[in-house]
Amino acid sequence: MATVHSTSRGSGIPARKITNQDLRIALRQGLDDFLEMRGDLIFVGLIYPLIGVAAAVMTTSAPLLPFFLPVVAGVGLLGPIAAVGFYELARRRENGQHANWGHFLDVRKRPSADDIGIVFGLLLAIFALWLLVAGALYVAFFGWEGFTWLAHPTIVDFLRDIFTTPSGWALIASGILVGAFFGWLVLAVSVVSLPMLVDCNLTASEAVSTSWRSAHANMGVMIRWGLIVGALLVLGSIPLFVGLAFVLPWLGYSTWHLYTRLVDRDGIPARSRRNN
Repeated sequence: MATVHSTSRGSGIPARKITNQDLRIALRQGLDDFLEMRGDLIFVGLIYPLIGVAAAVMTTSAPLLPFFLPVVAGVGLLGPIAAVGFYELARRRENGQHANWGHFLDVRKRPSADDIGIVFGLLLAIFALWLLVAGALYVAFFGWEGFTWLAHPTIVDFLRDIFTTPSGWALIASGILVGAFFGWLVLAVSVVSLPMLVDCNLTASEAVSTSWRSAHANMGVMIRWGLIVGALLVLGSIPLFVGLAFVLPWLGYSTWHLYTRLVDRDGIPARSRRNN
């Protein structure tokens, strides 16, 4: 087990300092969980790729084409919502309880289910804000007429304008910078909060506060984690999102193990942990 170098105690639940070794251990343990519970693949393989394809198809009509790339890129912003069921499976396995894909939705029975819903709402709000900002950037570079059918009769025309014009490349560069900000925001809000709410009976504010402090106490390491997550999600999304059937479970289980390393669970009030 990796050495904990220091602990930031401040106010609230203690947040540990971690290293890159902790990331490697979390990914390896997450892969072990995935291989142990491969039945999840059946559930995820049928659901998440279909959701990704449906979201992409919905944005291929002319008025919504400018949102095609933001929606595809923004799938990662909603990843923590998709992964919450895997936190429940990892929790059950850690506690020595029977766990298979049939327990995926048991997270709704957790004492903090309502607070999980609050964090879901916060992440959905961040995703909606990302789409609004992406739309504003598009208007800044292509004008309102870019939303009309005459501007982009087909998705091929749209992609050509995005990838072969100065305005398109400026839009891509701006989108990457803004997207990095939103990615960090989602990571800081959710990396600890959602697994913690599955694990303990806490409020959404307590969990989000702990997550925020944990992420900022380990900013360099967590940026690397975000890059790893982003790269894996891109690889999983390329073949019509089919690869997400493997990537999402792996990242979900790995995030659970990262949470157990980021947070000093001995510092969580005992009353909040008597819910397993």
